[in-house]
Amino acid sequence: MTVAVETGLWQLDPTASTVAVRHRTIWGLVTVKGSFTALSGRGEVKPDGTAEGTVTVGAASLDTKNAKRDQHLRSADFFDVDRHPEIIFVVGAAEARPGDTAQITGQLTVRGISRPQAFTARIAQADADALTLEAEFTVDREQFGLVWNQMGMMRGLTTVNATLRLTRTAE
Repeated sequence: MTVAVETGLWQLDPTASTVAVRHRTIWGLVTVKGSFTALSGRGEVKPDGTAEGTVTVGAASLDTKNAKRDQHLRSADFFDVDRHPEIIFVVGAAEARPGDTAQITGQLTVRGISRPQAFTARIAQADADALTLEAEFTVDREQFGLVWNQMGMMRGLTTVNATLRLTRTAE
């Protein structure tokens, strides 16, 4: 299937979008899962088919269904939300690929540290007024200063799953 995405400005619909993380902890025996509830973003699809945009995640909105753990994740040991309230992904390029995928490249900023990030997103739905992208990629949390690791309990990569629903806006 080949998907065509309309040119113009697009706004993230936070009620229909999700950004979730999962990380294996306690020496790989337990998987901690959480979702961010504060999301915003916008983008532009250009006439040549390329796109750019920004997705912003409220770092303090991470919910792992464990209040004590969530409080620790908001602390300076992890996201340091008092000093760095937002996690930001700036799309430098998004290029449609054959079929229903797009190659996304950009800069991910966590705790004020920016690193390049690239992944393939699946275009799950696209019409003249709405677009849904789904992606899964991994992040090395240590590259962003998230180095707390009591007794070596947290190793490896964090997996990010995102479903982003965008709607066309007036030019």
